[in-house]
Amino acid sequence: MAKDFSALRALSPVFRYVSFAATQSAGEIVLRYQFSIPGLANFAPTIRISTAQLTLLRSLDDPIAQRMVFSLGLAEAVSYWKCACPPSVQVLCGGLGESDDHFWRTLWYHGLGEFFHRNGIQTNYADFVHFDAPAHTAPPPNVPPCATPLRLIPIGGGKDSCVSLHLLRHEHAHNRLFTINDQPARTDCIRAAGYADTDVVRCYRTIDPELLRLNRAGYLNGHTPFSAVTAFLSVLCAYLIGADEVVLSNESSANEASVAGTDINHQYSKSVRFERDFRDYCARNFGSAAEYYSLLRPFNELQIAAQFSALPQFHRVFRSCNVGSKTNVWCGQCGKCLFTFGMLSAFLPPEKVTDIFGKNLLADPALLPDFAGLLGLTDTKPFECVGTTGEFAAAMTLTLPRYEGALPPLLRVFQERVGAVDPTIYLAERNPEHFVPPAQLPALEEMFRHATQFC
Repeated sequence: MAKDFSALRALSPVFRYVSFAATQSAGEIVLRYQFSIPGLANFAPTIRISTAQLTLLRSLDDPIAQRMVFSLGLAEAVSYWKCACPPSVQVLCGGLGESDDHFWRTLWYHGLGEFFHRNGIQTNYADFVHFDAPAHTAPPPNVPPCATPLRLIPIGGGKDSCVSLHLLRHEHAHNRLFTINDQPARTDCIRAAGYADTDVVRCYRTIDPELLRLNRAGYLNGHTPFSAVTAFLSVLCAYLIGADEVVLSNESSANEASVAGTDINHQYSKSVRFERDFRDYCARNFGSAAEYYSLLRPFNELQIAAQFSALPQFHRVFRSCNVGSKTNVWCGQCGKCLFTFGMLSAFLPPEKVTDIFGKNLLADPALLPDFAGLLGLTDTKPFECVGTTGEFAAAMTLTLPRYEGALPPLLRVFQERVGAVDPTIYLAERNPEHFVPPAQLPALEEMFRHATQFC
């Protein structure tokens, strides 16, 4: 039976970030964290960074690396805090400046928006948590640049990071790739882009079994801002190998709320608001250690799908389905599968998209609730990394003429209840709110030109 939010907080008023440690041995770095909820549980999650094929140019022991490891722990901590949601977080192993406190409260509050919503939790920014930590005022030391600058590109195995690899293909020798927990789609996409295993920084994250035990016992569970873990861990790895950029593949569409009329966003830690806050946090705490930005932020999901449709080397190997990720399949039954099918349907023949997914998802009436959410016919989109309702409607508009004769059931629903929208609004869109450095802007023009040919 699920536990009550208020009752849990009364029984467990304190969460402690006890310690962190970073050790290096033959072939790997191990990051160990100690969290506790007194009287309830102790947690000891770990992260391993494989170093067997890496050249490390900076030490784990220097102040910037230690501050990064400490900060990564606070990104990890939210997954353990949420089981009982104690109102006080005592930080026993490091300090926070005033702006840092605001950063963490904002990340936890908005990053847990879906968790609060789906668990029926009523709370607010002022009351949900208080960080009790010593003041941290030390400015970060200067970071001397490395002789051969590199960039680190996180790869998730979906279409977005494949598009980033395509746009950065001319700088292949300067690119290093980054993954958390191996999955076949990630390795296959990396190889399809022409990279070797020696070009990849591989990390492995484990969840403490004690948390899973508490979840089974009815303690609170739900979505957390995992992309924040990716952000801190990728910046740490970039620093250690001498990379001066971390290049994400988050698009403008990630800024739209999952629940209409609210700030609840499944993709909060992929949004431009988080990106801006994270860049500020890095500047305060890590100096010039690494430039973090999303290469695809100027684009929306429709434009990205247009570009991806022209990259057949990835079509058989990419995966975006969370349900099927462990077995490397498209489940064909979730909102993420339906969204991706719909976006590619705008640019590829029906038989090609059907071949990729194993069936025509627009012909499955069981997916109607997700389809309605993706189109904005209901207040809530699927809680997945999907685009805006307008972009999906534009994709369906482009899909309609690709079908001859009878339309599949979901397309009929679109035609009857929504009707055609102007896709040029989205195909020609240029989102100005981004942090892409000037040196990369010429590469983006190629993608803009490709998208506008469909106008």
